[in-house]
Amino acid sequence: MKVALLTREFPPNIYGGAGVHVGALAAALAPAVTVEVHAFAADEPAAPGVTSYAPWPALTEIAGTDPIGTALGVMSVDLAMVAGLGTPDVCHSHTWYANLAGHLAHVALGIPHVATVHSLEPLRPWKVEQLGAGYALSSWCEQTALENADAIIAVSHAMAADVLRCYPAVKPERVEVIHNGVDTTLWHPVPGHDVLDRYGIDPTRPIVLFVGRITRQKGLAHLLRAAPAIDARAQIVVCGGAPDTEAIAQETAALADSARKRAGGLVLIDKILAPQEIAQFYSHAAAFVCPSIYEPFGLVNVEAMACGAPVVATAVGGIPEIVVDGETGLLVPVTLDADGNPTDDEALAADLAAAVNALLADAPRRRAFGAAGRLRVEEHFAWPTVAARTVELYRRVVDA
Repeated sequence: MKVALLTREFPPNIYGGAGVHVGALAAALAPAVTVEVHAFAADEPAAPGVTSYAPWPALTEIAGTDPIGTALGVMSVDLAMVAGLGTPDVCHSHTWYANLAGHLAHVALGIPHVATVHSLEPLRPWKVEQLGAGYALSSWCEQTALENADAIIAVSHAMAADVLRCYPAVKPERVEVIHNGVDTTLWHPVPGHDVLDRYGIDPTRPIVLFVGRITRQKGLAHLLRAAPAIDARAQIVVCGGAPDTEAIAQETAALADSARKRAGGLVLIDKILAPQEIAQFYSHAAAFVCPSIYEPFGLVNVEAMACGAPVVATAVGGIPEIVVDGETGLLVPVTLDADGNPTDDEALAADLAAAVNALLADAPRRRAFGAAGRLRVEEHFAWPTVAARTVELYRRVVDA
């Protein structure tokens, strides 16, 4: 069976969790099926065997002055992908960036389309800050593809419920829950601290860690607001990429400046680190904090648990399917308004600080959480299991 994976990101060009997922999925599928990857062109050369596509130049020029050009550029890549697919038996798209390509391949080539949803546009209204009028186009691409897909993979049961709520035209029997996987040979406890030394982090002091994109979805602002109330003996370390928008950059900078004034300080690493580097951060974290306000799955929690880190996370989306409250970490309840924002920022910050401080005050509990987290990852989120279930789904849609 020949499978075409359609994606915006693919190693070495990674922006978020979806790119990590597709890279690992391709490797895990390879022993069972022939995998062909079709990805967006990026600054780094594509990996061997990956076909990459760039937006049409005219649309790239528009994107520099009007956000709608960004969305149109994505759609132009999707069109080029379909033209370059050849003759796969099934196509598997990831995120709205590639969902339209999957749908058009289904229509034009008559092949089944499987779509994995890592998030849903209707539940990310803040994306209008980034895409402007293009948000209507991204939403249309996603809706059209999902409502017509042969199968939809939801990365959590919470995500599956969101799909059916946002898109009632989707038949429930076409939605299958397959959790994301993690490479337990890459993500594991790392005893050394050379990476910490390189960034000026003291391995003898407790580390409160955030890893993620600087976007409203990931909730970094809520951790930074909690910073003054976090035990001063701990150092807060933030590993984040470039902010989604200038407004988010300015907001984050102001909150970070305030957090630096706390006695324990703040270390902000504003670039994407290699997985081997991040694994060392996870391994030395006294508390890994995931303050997301929207998280269909929450891969960073799995990575952190695989490295033996105790977790403090908001109880949103798929996170409660990963983090077992009181066993592998602590879950913080959060109430969201109709736009997906917390109804009480101050209360959320206070609750995050309280949960972090509870872990900082109890080293035996931290160690127990870390050991239980690693075991849970090995039993539930290893890639061979995920790949086998995915191949089984491919065979069903091809044979239907």
